Amino acid sequence: MSANLLTLNSSKTKFLFIGLKQQLSKIDNSSLNTTHSACNLGFIFDENLTFSDQISSLSKSCYSHICELCHISPYLDSKTASTIATSIVHSKLDYCNSLYYNLPKFQINRLQKIQNCLARTVVKAPKSSHITPILRSLPWLKINECIEYKLDCHSRTKFLQPANLTTYTILSLFSLQVELAPRLVTLARPSVSSSLQITSRSFTYASPYLWNQLPSSFCQPHPVHITSSQSPPLLSSPITSLVFHSRLKTHLFHKSFPP
Repeated sequence: MSANLLTLNSSKTKFLFIGLKQQLSKIDNSSLNTTHSACNLGFIFDENLTFSDQISSLSKSCYSHICELCHISPYLDSKTASTIATSIVHSKLDYCNSLYYNLPKFQINRLQKIQNCLARTVVKAPKSSHITPILRSLPWLKINECIEYKLDCHSRTKFLQPANLTTYTILSLFSLQVELAPRLVTLARPSVSSSLQITSRSFTYASPYLWNQLPSSFCQPHPVHITSSQSPPLLSSPITSLVFHSRLKTHLFHKSFPP
């Protein structure tokens, strides 16, 4: 920073150790002014990556907006209320939500309760009403499926676009395999194994796992016929991002609300 003529703003700087409780207990930080959590780009990271502080802060903010929406909901039609809910509250639930992947169920339930409360407010339903028909009618993906949607979209954007194949060094952790049968390009997990539960939450593990669970039809190319005086050959057109996102949301919607 000195070489670039920059000054460190100590009032906006925090020092945070991140690790397992057993690891952190071995660190002598008596001479360091450390913190148990710190905010980066609007997302709160804690020392054990439980994101409990983040979810608590998010809950406080979301419920405040839901309360305000509840006060004006009698004057709004359902479409306007849904638009406000999506842009102000649901956008907060979706922000960096891929980091919530594989969190303990009780933490995901805290997020789901926010979405449930928001949905009931939009449709002006009482608290005792069953939430599944309400979410299906809006239609919103449940929290777990929202997280999967984000990770699968990241996988397609970062790993499988030709322009990006040489851009991301993280690709060195994957092996790309194209099978002869019509199928997705498959992503292999890193070969380094770990017994730590938190490892399964990392992007390099979660992304290949979720991507490889998708149906083969997701990336099958569209057949294209070219009209000519001779016998028209049957060509294929790569699936577009718009079609992929539409298929993905439909797939996850059925996963959220199985028939």
